[in-house]
Amino acid sequence: MLQLLAIVVALACVAAVVVVLRDPRRLIRLEYTRQRIACGFALRSVVIDGKRWCYVERAGDAPDAPTMVLIHGYTGSKENWYRLCAALGRRYRLIAPDLPGWGDSERVPGADHGFVAQAGNVAGFLRHVVGTPVVLVGHSMGGAIAALVAARHPELVARVALLNAAGAEFKENAFARAVLDGANPFGIEDQAALERYLSILFHERRTRPFLPWPGTWAYVAFRRREAAFEQSVLDRIGRGDERLQPWQEADRIRQPTLLLWGEHDHVIDPSALELYAQRIPQAHKRLLARSGHMTLMEEPGAVADALRALMEENA
Repeated sequence: MLQLLAIVVALACVAAVVVVLRDPRRLIRLEYTRQRIACGFALRSVVIDGKRWCYVERAGDAPDAPTMVLIHGYTGSKENWYRLCAALGRRYRLIAPDLPGWGDSERVPGADHGFVAQAGNVAGFLRHVVGTPVVLVGHSMGGAIAALVAARHPELVARVALLNAAGAEFKENAFARAVLDGANPFGIEDQAALERYLSILFHERRTRPFLPWPGTWAYVAFRRREAAFEQSVLDRIGRGDERLQPWQEADRIRQPTLLLWGEHDHVIDPSALELYAQRIPQAHKRLLARSGHMTLMEEPGAVADALRALMEENA
């Protein structure tokens, strides 16, 4: 009997390995599902202009709670926001989508996934899903997209928060030099590259997301498959003609604005905060001393406090 049980367990393990080999992201999705349920989010999907969006949503305590829409960054997804959402509590209706091409949203082959195109996508999403002016929060690439949406579609955005936002020509660092040279510093082909990726993103090791084996292996396998798509997007937003478009149009942002950075950001140097502030003089500035690029995950409490202050401005 014990021998038979051992055989069954071995076969089950082999089957699990085969499943993960065919779709390494399936294992990651299981962990994301656990996190989503713990945060009290509902999983939703919608088709807008022929593209299928996947997003999560959580209602606020009050029926008229303000709506906050959270836009993730490059190589990110809606799940990046869960720590911050826990810190924000139930004062707001929270919506976090996967941008087209990323996460669980549809990727249309050959589609434009640059700043300008995604700003148009987000504007369409806001009109279709929300319909009233929102608090738009964007991180990194998502911050650049949020800046363009706020500038071009002020009727959709009541307030805007740019966290470690791309789209400005900041003080050159190693990450910027690699991007301008045609490389992808975020590329992950093995475990060593995963360690480099996390060390670039996070200032303190303890704040990194925990993925026990074989989750780390599955993530590396997934990101290896994503390499060509990631490179195509980086070519456009990091070296293309529109790479500075968000900053160039930021002087059209009239809404109450928050500019928040991590002091140890090795991706978008904190000098970008002042560059954006020059274009958005009404913006409140916050520099977090214990954060790198992933402020929303490294100091979610401090980010939540800054967002609450933004909500209360001229309320």
